[in-house]
Amino acid sequence: MPPRTTSERLLLRLEWRVLRRLEGRIAGGYRTVHRGVGTDLAGLRPYAEGDDARHIDWNVTARLNEPQLRVFNEDRELTAWLVLDHSASMTIGPPGRGKHDVLGELAVLLALMFSRGGNQVGALLYDNGAVRTVPPGSGRRHVLHIAAALERANAAGPANGNGRRQRRFGRSGGGPPGPVKHRGTTDLAGMLDAVAKLARRRSLIIVISDFIGSGDWERSLLRLGPRHEVVALRIVDTADDELPEVGLVVVEDAETGEQLILDSTDHVLRARFAEAVAERDALLAAGMRRAGVPVHRIDTSADLATSLVEVVSSTRRRRL
Repeated sequence: MPPRTTSERLLLRLEWRVLRRLEGRIAGGYRTVHRGVGTDLAGLRPYAEGDDARHIDWNVTARLNEPQLRVFNEDRELTAWLVLDHSASMTIGPPGRGKHDVLGELAVLLALMFSRGGNQVGALLYDNGAVRTVPPGSGRRHVLHIAAALERANAAGPANGNGRRQRRFGRSGGGPPGPVKHRGTTDLAGMLDAVAKLARRRSLIIVISDFIGSGDWERSLLRLGPRHEVVALRIVDTADDELPEVGLVVVEDAETGEQLILDSTDHVLRARFAEAVAERDALLAAGMRRAGVPVHRIDTSADLATSLVEVVSSTRRRRL
């Protein structure tokens, strides 16, 4: 038997260590975006009191001189799109447990969970205009295709000019790293617009990102909302929110490449850093709230199974 690929090993590990723990705990955790109404026309019948007037076929009604209602076959199949942020800021985190590692595990787990019920799952890997797409499909083999696409994207590295991964913090004294060409912060609006073009039918869209970026993403999110059900999973790491108190450090923006030498023990600097983090989080929460999109925090240090159960529980409470 040929040796297992990295994607196959990841899939097996997640099935044994995470998915088995989730069995029976998150069943029914999502709903069809059609909410019981399908898209295939089954026929017509006379309108009755209490029926939804939006389904009246006015052309037939005019010919028959009697209100006629369109009847649809119920469509229970779900199409889910996983929108995966593959920008440079997603490489932040400890080795083997960076934000891109958690994103990969989440993507594979969600694809497994949805496809096991015969639903269609597609994936879009976005990196500042560079788009890799896995068309919707179902089954274990299809999940392997998504895992392999993630593996290839990680091997290629973020599209920052030469694929080098950047660390956010480094002690001063060793000199700055070599020059790196960066392509600017993550275009969140572009990422959302990309999936809007692909999702031709009503879908469940799950955006997995750290949401560190630019662009009028709120407007793009508002355009997605009326047609699709959208959920945001925000992956965060300690390095995003805390400045390590280690003296002089070289601070580099992972996406723009801008570098500064700072005294991390300066109390004024630390206070301003904390204020900037709080403002960033508040703006994100307000934008998501206005768009009607639930955003769930997934910490790189947290247990993935526990985090997913909390996401589903929060979604159920929101619907009550």
